[in-house]
Amino acid sequence: MNSQTSTIINVNTINDFLKKFSFTDDGGLFSDALNKQTSIEQIIINDNKYNKYINEYWTPKQRRANSLHEISYRACFKPQLPRFFVKLLTKNDDTVYDPFSGRGTTILEAALLGRNIIANDINPISTILSEPRLCIPNIYELDRRLDKIISNKKIQSDLDLSMFYHPETLAQIMSIKNYLQLKKITDSEDGLDKWIRMVSTNRLTGHSPGFFSVYTLPPNQAVSPQSQIKINIKNGLIPEYRDVKKIILIKTKRLIKDIDNDTRATLFKIATGARFYNLDARKTSEIQNESVKLTVTSPPFLDVVQYAQDNWLRCWFNNINVDIIEKNITMSKNITDWCNIMQETFNELYRLTKPDGWVAFEVGEIRNGSINLEEYVIPLGEKSGFRCEGVLINKQSFTKTANIWGVKNNTDGTNSNRIVLFYKS
Repeated sequence: MNSQTSTIINVNTINDFLKKFSFTDDGGLFSDALNKQTSIEQIIINDNKYNKYINEYWTPKQRRANSLHEISYRACFKPQLPRFFVKLLTKNDDTVYDPFSGRGTTILEAALLGRNIIANDINPISTILSEPRLCIPNIYELDRRLDKIISNKKIQSDLDLSMFYHPETLAQIMSIKNYLQLKKITDSEDGLDKWIRMVSTNRLTGHSPGFFSVYTLPPNQAVSPQSQIKINIKNGLIPEYRDVKKIILIKTKRLIKDIDNDTRATLFKIATGARFYNLDARKTSEIQNESVKLTVTSPPFLDVVQYAQDNWLRCWFNNINVDIIEKNITMSKNITDWCNIMQETFNELYRLTKPDGWVAFEVGEIRNGSINLEEYVIPLGEKSGFRCEGVLINKQSFTKTANIWGVKNNTDGTNSNRIVLFYKS
């Protein structure tokens, strides 16, 4: 059963635990023998000292993430990160929250562990990609539903997408798009429909035959039509026919390959009470006071990633106005504006968090390492009423993706997650 529990570390022992932390290769949080030595450094902010705990707190080698996580989204963290904090600081039936939910990594991992979940993201694509994965479909029923939806008729698209898709492929995409739009406006979209929407949204463009499109950038970043034309000319590409139904079924089987009956039942139980919102993280009055045991999140980092621009094709498929997303998503261009927005967010998180509750706030080194956001985040959280219990720096293998964030200053060739841990007394 995936909804395993573990001993909860309380505020009185958290620092001792971080100093002596070790993990087991089979996914357990603790072992009797210390596997790796924790390095401890101190930073001083406003004359106050805070510990930085540096170790390999979670790693892909420790536990391969559940296949259900395999949905692409820009700037998402690995499932091992929220799993660490969910197992460490919550028990079954506690509520875990993410105010910047993205592809739903935190809430899905919490659901797999049997925790109640609240997800929020002002971008509605987030809900489209995360909510359906709590209700695992029957493959036979999915096959039959797709047969009813997909047509080979030459349905006209409102956009010229010939640089991405073969005409027959585009006709199948349009059949699904129009079907889902009708179901949406008639409020008759069911779990199978939402699953089809989720997988289709994820398969629109990519860099292999497992996507609907001709070769293009990875699926978490849709290029413009003009850029795709240049890619096609440069590589001598002409969009080939792709069987949309076949691709959806193959991707579905890959997503659910780790789902056994117990896990399916756990997710279904959590789904009945799960809540998904598309609100400003500073204004979430729909969520009750002191209802959240743990928040694990990673906020938008200044203007590093252009979420609306990257998701324009996903928005088109789902009939979402991309200009509204562009307007609403928090993409501050300077640290002062970002801090003002995050201060209001922390104020709201304090309202939502239970006494003895926690916030794990993932930050990053950006702009070539010139900005360490934890040095800004710690005073924000404490001003809202939280107490900072330290900064966890998780060392991991250096990746190409880290270059996007400007993480180049680690002398031993490692990249790091940086999480500020707050406690509400």
